[in-house]
Amino acid sequence: MQDKDRRYDVVVIGAGVSGCATARELAKTTASVCVVEREDDVCCGTSKANSAIVHAGYDAMPGSLMARLNVEGNALMYELAKKLQFTVKNIGSLVVCTSEHDMEGLRELFARGVANGVPDLQIVDRDTLRSMEPNISQNAVGALWAPTAGIVDPFGLNVALAENAAANGVEFFFDAPVTAVERRPDGGFALETPRGRILARCVVNAAGVYADQIHNMVCEDKLKIVPRRGQYMLLDTTAGNHVHHVVFALPSKMGKGVLVSPTIHGNLIVGPTAEDIQDKEGTDTTAAGLAEVAEKCGITVADVPLREVITSFSGLRAHRAEHEFLIGENPSTPGFVDCSAIESPGLTASPAIGRMVAGIVTKILGLEEKPTGEFVDTRRGIPNMNDLSFEQWGSLCEGNPLYGRVICRCCHVTEAQIVDAIHRPVGARSLDGVKRRTGACMGRCQAGFCTPKIMEILSRELSDVTMENVTKSGPGSEFIEGHAKDTIAKEARA
Repeated sequence: MQDKDRRYDVVVIGAGVSGCATARELAKTTASVCVVEREDDVCCGTSKANSAIVHAGYDAMPGSLMARLNVEGNALMYELAKKLQFTVKNIGSLVVCTSEHDMEGLRELFARGVANGVPDLQIVDRDTLRSMEPNISQNAVGALWAPTAGIVDPFGLNVALAENAAANGVEFFFDAPVTAVERRPDGGFALETPRGRILARCVVNAAGVYADQIHNMVCEDKLKIVPRRGQYMLLDTTAGNHVHHVVFALPSKMGKGVLVSPTIHGNLIVGPTAEDIQDKEGTDTTAAGLAEVAEKCGITVADVPLREVITSFSGLRAHRAEHEFLIGENPSTPGFVDCSAIESPGLTASPAIGRMVAGIVTKILGLEEKPTGEFVDTRRGIPNMNDLSFEQWGSLCEGNPLYGRVICRCCHVTEAQIVDAIHRPVGARSLDGVKRRTGACMGRCQAGFCTPKIMEILSRELSDVTMENVTKSGPGSEFIEGHAKDTIAKEARA
C-alpha cells in the first residue's frame, strides 16, 4: 500500500467482530475484499472489552433490528463455534428480582422475550432459583430463566472470524486508520490511510465508536456515536464457581446492569457500569466506577469474593440516542453501508450482523457466490491445554516437543501454542496478540512471569521484530527503552 493505490470491490473499516463477521460472509462471494483497522490487530476496540455474554434476546424491544439479530445471532453462535473452533458455553442466564414489586417488570421482560421468539423462557420462584444458584441474594424472590444464553471467548470469536476470512482471500491492513473517505466520479470510494490509498466500489463502516466520524466524512445526514463506558472487575479462577449461570439484575434504560458471571477461562467477572463520556479512547477505570460495581454486584449475588480481584478494565460501547443498530446502505451515499451503533447485544448478534451486511453488499454490487467447495467454512483452533487429559497432552508433546514447554504457568499455555498463534493467518505480532489467541497473560500474575519469555519467542519467530521493538499492543508500546549499560555510560558521560 506504500507506492500505489489498492483496488477492491469492498473495503470493511474495522476489524472487530461485526467487521470480521461481515468480511467472512463476503469471502463466500467472488468479490475482492479487504479490512482496514486503525489498531495493530483484530479485536482491539469494543469487541475486546465487554461482558462476553451470549444473550438470549429478551431485552431488546420487539420488532427492532436489535431483537431480531440477537435471537438469530444466538442460534448461529453455537453453530459457528463448532465450525471455527472457538469456545462458547451454553450455561443459561437468570434475571433476578429482589422485591415482589419488581416481579411485574420481570413478567414484562418475559413477554418481551416471547414476542422476540426466545425459546424456553421461564419465570422461576425463590426456591428453584436458590437451588440453581446457592449464593444468590437472600432478598431474591424470583428470576427469569433463559436457557439459551451463554458465555463466549470474545477474543477467540473475533480471531476465528478473521482467520477464516483471511484463509478465504480477505486481506487485512493494520495500523491503518482511515483519515478521509471521498466519493469518486465513477461512483466508488477513495479511502486515505497512513499506509496509502484504497479504492473500493463499496464501503462497510464497522468502525465502532469511530463510526460516526467515518459516516460524517461522506454522508449528507450526520451520525452521533456516544462512547458508553463500562467498567469491570475480573476475579481469580478460585472465585469462578461462585455462580454457575449469568446473573443479571433487572435491566434499565442505561443497559442490562451489573452482572455476575463465570467466564470461559474459569474466572468470575462482575460489571459493567454505564457511563456516557466524550473521549473515544476513554478506557480508564475510576475509583467511583469500580466502587459502583462492587456495590451493585451484591444486589443479586451474596458474598461475591471481591478480595480475589486480579485486574480491572473498561470498554466502550458505541451508543446512539435511538438505542438501535444502524445497518444499511445510506440513502444519500449509494455504496456506503453502515454497520454502526453496534452496542450490546452486538457480540451475540455479530454472526447475524455479518450475514445481513454481506447480503446488502451482495445486492448492491450484484455479487456471485464462489463455486461449490471453494469457500472453506471451517478452521482449526489452537488447542487449550486445560481441556486435555495428561494422555492427550503427552500425545501432542510426542508430535511437537514445544507442547512440553509451559510458558504461561497461570493458564498453562505452551510454547507450541504461542508459535502456532504467531504463524497463523492474521497472526499475533505483539504480547496482546498472543494473549488474545492463547490466553497467556490472563492469569493471576497478569503477565508478570511470562512476558520476557513471550517477547523472546516473538523476536525469534518474526523476522522483522527484535527484542527492542516487541510491543504490548502496537507502535508506541515497546517494552524496552534501551540497554542498561548504554544508559549508565551515557549518564556517566553527562
